[in-house]
Amino acid sequence: MMSDDMLSQEEIDALLKGTGNDEETAAFDSVGSVEEYLDAFEQDTLGEIGNISFGSSATALSSLLNQKVEITTPTVTVVEKSKLKDEFPHPYAAIEVEYTEGFSGANLLVIHQNDAAIIADLMLGGSGLDAAPDLGELQLSAVQEAMNQMMGSAATSMSTIFNKKVDISPPSISLLNLHEGEGEESIPEQELLIKISFRLTVGDLIDSNIMQLIPLQFGKQLVAELMNPPQPEEKPAQQPIQQAPAPQMSEGQHSPPQPANQPPVQQPVYAESSMSMPARPTSDPMHIGGHSAAQANVETAVFSSFQSPQLGEQEARNLNMLFDIPLQVTVELGRTNRNVKDILELTAGSIIELDKLAGEPVDVLVNNRLVAKGEVVVIEENFGVRITNIASPADRLKNLN
Repeated sequence: MMSDDMLSQEEIDALLKGTGNDEETAAFDSVGSVEEYLDAFEQDTLGEIGNISFGSSATALSSLLNQKVEITTPTVTVVEKSKLKDEFPHPYAAIEVEYTEGFSGANLLVIHQNDAAIIADLMLGGSGLDAAPDLGELQLSAVQEAMNQMMGSAATSMSTIFNKKVDISPPSISLLNLHEGEGEESIPEQELLIKISFRLTVGDLIDSNIMQLIPLQFGKQLVAELMNPPQPEEKPAQQPIQQAPAPQMSEGQHSPPQPANQPPVQQPVYAESSMSMPARPTSDPMHIGGHSAAQANVETAVFSSFQSPQLGEQEARNLNMLFDIPLQVTVELGRTNRNVKDILELTAGSIIELDKLAGEPVDVLVNNRLVAKGEVVVIEENFGVRITNIASPADRLKNLN
């Protein structure tokens, strides 16, 4: 007999499942316990990698939206692909990112559709307060560009963490509504997935979660490579080939007999002189200076050291004057051609597509001349460029034409 103070089984199940909309905190949908697949160290490491990489992403997103953005508090769980419908019951926006350099794998960013609509409205010049929940093609493009900047900044941070170049392909975006069968093709094919959930706040407009889905094996690979980075292979030093010195012939010894099918080689006779005469070339490649090439004693040439001439006081002063000449340094993201009609139709929030792909090196120009290429980085709240390639002097001369 059940007393009035005891809860029924249905009420207990309802309490376990929760009555709110924060479905990401429901543990009953996860596959067993996360400790069965990831130990505490691996969980902390993956959370810290995400914390560092998405910390720089928050700075990039803050510059785009002109809002204070924070991405903090990572939570690591393991879910089954077949149970993602319970993990994501509402419509979401899914951004798929492929690693093209540094790693071999992919991850999926999942954000609430309402949050994506607010980000799109801010990207298009709106206030974010009256953002329509439905995402059209223009809104999806705006969210895709925001996520592109975020993941590009995250890849730069991962390059620093893993001490190697990490690059990604331009992200693709799609709507994710698993209950309607929409967007399932963007989910990784592996059955076991790691879900890293971050708290996302954008000003006073968004206080929600943004989630990252990566395959379980890929997550373990990240931890293993961070703890045990691959060592560069050292090439064995080549031992110098020492050639035996030519044998010395004492008096009474004669040169070895010449083969019958070759004419005897006449030894050249040189007259003593105070002038240094250059050796005459011989037509026989096997004989140089009257000695067999096999008997030649090859030694390393020793050159005199040359010192750069010291500049006089006048020349040094003239050179120092050049150091004060101001130069205009410009970083060019890309170019495009538009007709007058397109230019006149530009409004606040218009997007102009450039001729360069996302993640492609940008051009560094000095006085409108290309001198280097680099990648965009974020330094605190400012943009910067990390030089990755310097143009050769020959290329610089070509650019002067």
